[in-house]
Amino acid sequence: MNAQRRFVTRLACLAILVPMTAESQQPTACSASPYRQFDFWLGDWEVTNVEGTVVGTNTIRKILNGCVLHEQWRAADGGSGQSHNIYNLQTGKWHQSWVDDNGQLLLLDGGLDDQGRMVLRGETVSEEGATVIDEIAWERVEGGRVRQVWRKSTDGGTSWQVVFNGLYTKAR
Repeated sequence: MNAQRRFVTRLACLAILVPMTAESQQPTACSASPYRQFDFWLGDWEVTNVEGTVVGTNTIRKILNGCVLHEQWRAADGGSGQSHNIYNLQTGKWHQSWVDDNGQLLLLDGGLDDQGRMVLRGETVSEEGATVIDEIAWERVEGGRVRQVWRKSTDGGTSWQVVFNGLYTKAR
């Protein structure tokens, strides 16, 4: 057997012993660290308000090859909503598209602030035609929990009204 044929035979044996393709060794498209910044929100959650009353449950899962965080909100009063969250490599920002069963649409963009909070902002228009700034911030708090605070401003960010202040605790 000539040297070239022995080499090819050995390569074939190695391919059988180590069945890894080049594709399986490649990281997924969304495995870089910026895509992991919002992973602290992943899980099944029970959500309470500042008085400690359960206001709903939320499930956050990675979908689409780990590129998207999909949120499924179920309010205690029966309402529901969903969001898709993705890190946009072109803008260097996180984007959320939120929709709910009341026909509300929020398009928010942002990222981690200097305190490690995920802060996303967007603008909507009120029924009166005024510009409304929505800001939602998520932060890790002790005990593996997450605090979410949603604020609105109707005066360009001079003053804010808290719309939602929820504490996420892992569901059992």
